[in-house]
Amino acid sequence: RGPFSDFGDLLVKDESFNPTQSFKARGMSAAITRAAALGVTTVALPSAGNAAGAATAYAARAGMKCIIFVPEDTPPANILESACGGAQVCLVNGLISDCGRLCRAACDRFGWFDLSTLKEPFRIEGKKTMGYELAFDLADHRCSSALQLPDVILYPTGGGTGLIGMWKAFDEMETLGWIGPKRPRMVVVQAEGCAPIVKAFYEGATSAPMFPNAHTIAAGLRVPAAVGDFIMLDILRKSHGTAMTVTDAELMQGVEELARHQGFHCAPEGGAIWIAARRLKDSGWIRRDETVVLFNTGAAVKYNHLLKCENALKLDHHDPKALDALEHACP
Repeated sequence: RGPFSDFGDLLVKDESFNPTQSFKARGMSAAITRAAALGVTTVALPSAGNAAGAATAYAARAGMKCIIFVPEDTPPANILESACGGAQVCLVNGLISDCGRLCRAACDRFGWFDLSTLKEPFRIEGKKTMGYELAFDLADHRCSSALQLPDVILYPTGGGTGLIGMWKAFDEMETLGWIGPKRPRMVVVQAEGCAPIVKAFYEGATSAPMFPNAHTIAAGLRVPAAVGDFIMLDILRKSHGTAMTVTDAELMQGVEELARHQGFHCAPEGGAIWIAARRLKDSGWIRRDETVVLFNTGAAVKYNHLLKCENALKLDHHDPKALDALEHACP
């Protein structure tokens, strides 16, 4: 329906169905399981929100202590999720990069295990499952016995572990002889107010310096300096992909369009992906005959504080004319 009909084969990989309702559960399940096997008793990490909830849940299941460092303006649902799960939540008056510095210092001081992005190998191993799963999903979608990859993958990018994990999975599948050398064109989508990878990509740089004055309502995209910046930029160029930004107003427009036209409620990060896909289709970068996968990395419910109900009617059940209002609201 609507603008979605312009695409030949448009699919959504919805990560909100994971435990703790985001793609972060994939990495944390592997990382904390392995940490427990190695005798770790306390883990700590900085988070923009979803990683905190995932780490809390898996640490609780493993009987570990969990310390979370999050910006003080992290979505309330994420903070409550960790607090209710028994984690020690530390609200930091800064960005996730500031949380990271405090976390590293705390781990050095107290001997905690640092679960920060790319500080240990197993979160990426967990994220690889997105790549493997996607190949099997597409084989089913096309009723094929051979594993399949899409032509284009659009991914909302903050720290970038999902993108890196998928790319590693594709390489492994080729080594195993499951797929050929062809790769999807990868698309990094970031918020206009925090776009270090996009900026570095168009400047031809191999790394991305700290993005100044980072701001966006999409907490998962507010990562001003990604540890895996050089890996992401390499992936974009090897895949002949691209990178683009959307404004906060646009990503919320995307959330609304997906809900109203498709009945699909996504996080703002998912809204950003839809806006980017539509732009790329309009420009001709995406062709109608291509299979395109949009990644929604988290659940809309984590952002209830951003949503508004502006068309609700208040009806007085004592008023015999109460239903008259519906004549105007639902003509």
